[in-house]
Amino acid sequence: MNKTFVIGILVVIALAAAAIPVVAHFQSLIPDTDVVTSSGGKTVALDLLFNHPMEGGLMNMEKPEKFGVVIGGNVDKPVDLLGTLKEIKQGKFKTWKTEYKISKPGDHVFFVEPKPYWEPCEDCYIIHYTKVCVNAYGFEEGWDAELGLKTEIVPLVRPYGLWAGNVFRGIVKLDGKPVPYAEIEVEYYNQPGQPKLKAPTEAHITQVIKADGNGVFCYAMPRAGWWAFAALNTADYKMKHDGEDKDVELGAVYWVKTYEMN
Repeated sequence: MNKTFVIGILVVIALAAAAIPVVAHFQSLIPDTDVVTSSGGKTVALDLLFNHPMEGGLMNMEKPEKFGVVIGGNVDKPVDLLGTLKEIKQGKFKTWKTEYKISKPGDHVFFVEPKPYWEPCEDCYIIHYTKVCVNAYGFEEGWDAELGLKTEIVPLVRPYGLWAGNVFRGIVKLDGKPVPYAEIEVEYYNQPGQPKLKAPTEAHITQVIKADGNGVFCYAMPRAGWWAFAALNTADYKMKHDGEDKDVELGAVYWVKTYEMN
């Protein structure tokens, strides 16, 4: 075969691969509110899904390894909610849903550790340790608690009651230690039933920022709605897939809601 022809084929393949957008995965943990003000108890609905928040694509999510809530910063007394999850099918994909009655004042930090997800396009497993905070009855205690997850984002800004345009800051931690210059992916959630935001280019779909030397990052959220922050690191261990050792992407994900200042 002609050498020039072979080179031409390789160039075409490379260009085609470059044209395929790299789509970010996010473990989503979305409550129907981030602030509870009603008295007498409020039932909060939470959706758990593995998806592409801005574009709306789903991946299959098996039942998580762990799911619970820490109330008022009591990290030694997490409430196990794994048994409350109900499987919801969306087409061929599994998602999960639950309801939790908030009866105590204070910050409720919900967290999930999903089962490892095999991603053939990236040739690795993905595990996204995810948190979201719901405040109850104005008692602001516990939103900055460190839960002791394998990796997590510890907020430096109260993660509720935020306006569009506010800055969210956090520390990326892995095994309890800050991660210098960690890379963080940021996406807006085009929530079903809400007006859709259309990205002008593929580069606008997933924002990419980096933490400083102390693992601290910040980002100003320009639009009302839910925002996901995913700090990604490679685990110091491997997992087997078809008998071969494969890398594991560890994600520390935090969800934050913003409101329009009308």
